[in-house]
Amino acid sequence: MTVESIVPNIGIAVKSREDIVQLLGALLPDEYVPFTETREYHWNVTGPRFQKLHEFFKTLYTQLDLIVDDVAERLTQLGGKTVSTLEKFGTLTRSRENAGQYLDANKKLSNLRNDHEAVIRGLRIDVDACADRYHDIGTNDFLVGLMEQHEKIAWMIRAHIEGGS
Repeated sequence: MTVESIVPNIGIAVKSREDIVQLLGALLPDEYVPFTETREYHWNVTGPRFQKLHEFFKTLYTQLDLIVDDVAERLTQLGGKTVSTLEKFGTLTRSRENAGQYLDANKKLSNLRNDHEAVIRGLRIDVDACADRYHDIGTNDFLVGLMEQHEKIAWMIRAHIEGGS
């Protein structure tokens, strides 16, 4: 089997497909940072809201795990290869972890809200690029769905912040 025979021939120009793979390759670590941060917050939450936030963080990281997997699979569907090391993710992400900081519940929630809102802003740019520049409505639709998930997550986080003590 030659390399040419395994390259997707799905009606997207080669250069556009390569650019979309790069776009998704940048999105993957951007999705992974909030996932790992949410796991850390789940493990280290304390205080009077422990039970509620412990379960909330678990719900979030479970959802984010699926998102990370979906992004990686979309990238490979288009002929790309995923990076899969934390070291490489750290060099590619547009997000920044709050490593080594043990924060109170509201600060944890604020950090997660900021992370998801940053992902949403990036997705808005990527959605436009996929539709207008690359003419890939499939990836455009996929990214719109991700954006909607992050908007809902950010809304739920804001509700927890407002309801906090």
